[in-house]
Amino acid sequence: MNATPARPTMSAAAVLTNGQGEYLIVKPGYRKGWNLPGGGVDEGETPRQACTRELKEELGIDRTPGRLLLSAYVHTADGPHIYWVFDGGTLSAEQQKAIVLQESELTAFRFSAPDEISPDEIPPSRRPLWDAALGALTGGSTAHVEVAG
Repeated sequence: MNATPARPTMSAAAVLTNGQGEYLIVKPGYRKGWNLPGGGVDEGETPRQACTRELKEELGIDRTPGRLLLSAYVHTADGPHIYWVFDGGTLSAEQQKAIVLQESELTAFRFSAPDEISPDEIPPSRRPLWDAALGALTGGSTAHVEVAG
């Protein structure tokens, strides 16, 4: 008899830029590496609603993200996970200065160009997701990625 696969968990994130070719990344306090800002999709939320809530809770950024850049289905050690990544737009200098970290979740943030983010900061298994999201942003498209393992 085949085991029933686990129901996927979901998270939603945003790609936010400073308008100078750098993107906002955040350092969670509960795991190694850096991420795009965002978090888990709660029951009853759409991915865009979750992204909006997470930006407000974790960074004090009050905005609804724009178009979908990436959907990704990834098999992780914990089971399947679906990532939704949206275009968060450009933050003005004033908006960047107003960022306030939710200290219970995040320990740091920074703006970085994609080539300034080392493999130690983003696991190699997740780099294709970042690359696809940034490619969709600059190319005006939406990407779908499936990763096993």
